[in-house]
Amino acid sequence: MLLNMDTEVKNEVVVPEGSELIDDVFYVWKTMYGLFSTMTKDGRKMITGAVRDNVIIMTRWHLKCEQEGTLHLYTRVVGDASVGVDL
Repeated sequence: MLLNMDTEVKNEVVVPEGSELIDDVFYVWKTMYGLFSTMTKDGRKMITGAVRDNVIIMTRWHLKCEQEGTLHLYTRVVGDASVGVDL
């Protein structure tokens, strides 16, 4: 963490070793478990998957939907997270 003169807190982005910058927007790298992960240049972790090309395609799509404001159209909650109590 770095502090500048305006006492603004800035987090330092750690780019994983062996990562490749895609479209000058996000990084992709192979994890220690053989999967592929992506992260924006700002350090926000995005997607992890088994096939590198698919992870890149889905990261592009996700970022495009965020930019257009349409991600909510493709997002849904499956299941119920509450725990019922029987008395």
